[in-house]
Amino acid sequence: MNKKITVVGLGSGDADQLTLGVWKLLQRADRLYVRTKHHPMMTMLDAEGIAYTSFDDIYERHSNFPDVYKEIVDALVAEVERLAQHETSEPHIVYAVPGHPMVAESTVQQLLTRCEENGIELSVRGGESFLDAAFASLKFDPIEGFVLLDAAELDPSQLQPRLHTLIGQVYDSFTASDVKLALMERYPDDYEVIVGHALGVAGQEQIHKVPLYELDHLQGYHNLSIIYVPRSSEAALQNRMFDRLHEIVRILRSPEGCPWDKEQTHQSIRKNFIEELYEALEAIDNDDPQAMQEEFGDVLLQLMLHSQMEEELGSFSIYDVIETLNEKLIYRHPHVFGDLSAQSADEALQSWDAMKKQEQKEKGIAAKRPSQLDGIPKDLPALLTAYKLQKKAAKVGFDWDDIGPVLDKIAEELEELKQELASGDQQKQAAELGDLLFAVVNAARFIGADPEESLAKTNLKFKTRFQYIEKQLRINNKSFDDTNLIEMDQWWDEAKKMKND
Repeated sequence: MNKKITVVGLGSGDADQLTLGVWKLLQRADRLYVRTKHHPMMTMLDAEGIAYTSFDDIYERHSNFPDVYKEIVDALVAEVERLAQHETSEPHIVYAVPGHPMVAESTVQQLLTRCEENGIELSVRGGESFLDAAFASLKFDPIEGFVLLDAAELDPSQLQPRLHTLIGQVYDSFTASDVKLALMERYPDDYEVIVGHALGVAGQEQIHKVPLYELDHLQGYHNLSIIYVPRSSEAALQNRMFDRLHEIVRILRSPEGCPWDKEQTHQSIRKNFIEELYEALEAIDNDDPQAMQEEFGDVLLQLMLHSQMEEELGSFSIYDVIETLNEKLIYRHPHVFGDLSAQSADEALQSWDAMKKQEQKEKGIAAKRPSQLDGIPKDLPALLTAYKLQKKAAKVGFDWDDIGPVLDKIAEELEELKQELASGDQQKQAAELGDLLFAVVNAARFIGADPEESLAKTNLKFKTRFQYIEKQLRINNKSFDDTNLIEMDQWWDEAKKMKND
């Protein structure tokens, strides 16, 4: 027995826009179901005495739309199956939805899957969608580029100011508030947006233009409401988009671009990369958000330039870089994106290391690194290199059990340095100094301190105290030639007390 569901669209709400074929089907339907009776076409059905069953009661039983839609689909499939068991004629029900069945209609999308799974024939008969009314009432051509988004699942990453944006399913002011917050991630607070109620429905259509910050202050949101964000090519909007950055860097490197940028190579701007990184670190150390914003951008520019050079050679683009990074982050966080769990930072780090080793094994990287100490960049500062070497060695058991022997080693290396100072051999003295520094780095590791960061903080502390001495010299109309170590030590101690360090 052939089981069948026919889905029809009731159009955007104006009876004159309902297709003749759909109207005839509604008139002769033996079993007509409607997703909701809150639609202008229901008055016409009531006037003609056409019986129907609505699913509005399901909305009242659930607090979210996914559960509502699932139950509606379950009910439709169950009804067809019930009819197939109890009737001799082929079971056929008609299901009517607002607008066009294939536009912003979750129940129809679910029905497509469920009917295929259950051997039910599903046919779809169109009706004018709210998009047709929107194009006409809001007077824009979709060929210019537009995107249709669901208010319930709106994410700022979906927004593209270069495209006309329609946001449907804006049922109430609470939903409009969520939309407003998402839009404010991309648009100025006073950007003009348009709210349309019952577009295309004679006597009910309303169009309101409001600044974005007033979007949820507007009254009258209901199931036929949409929000329209006109497209814009304003630089202020485009400059917040990553694609615009990629476009700018491409132009700078193009034949019509900047003469300096066109001439650069990986090697010629290598030092720039290092300088920008250190400037970013300085902004972090100074806890200066404004400087961080600028310096992080300078670091990003270096990444963009190097990636653009490779894109021109056909090797990879910045989007390949992003793809690789995304895949790596997901792969190395199975405790977030997979089935594993991590209850602490230490467990998360262990999971990261395990997945990193597995990844290197799968890619054949491990075979290219026969030594446990491989994989440390050769251009790292020596202090940080020592720290990473010791950490790698410790992971395979080459380490002391506690800090006691580490401190003894520091004392031993210090004594050896003292002995070499008497020899007058500068090369040996430098070697012993290196051994002492290496031992001190080991102590840093045992107390959980990054030696590079620790020394950076001490450098800053020294700079602050020394500048206090310079300040006192100016106050006393003195120069370094007019003072002595005893007086400078006194000011140094004052600086220590002032900073409580």
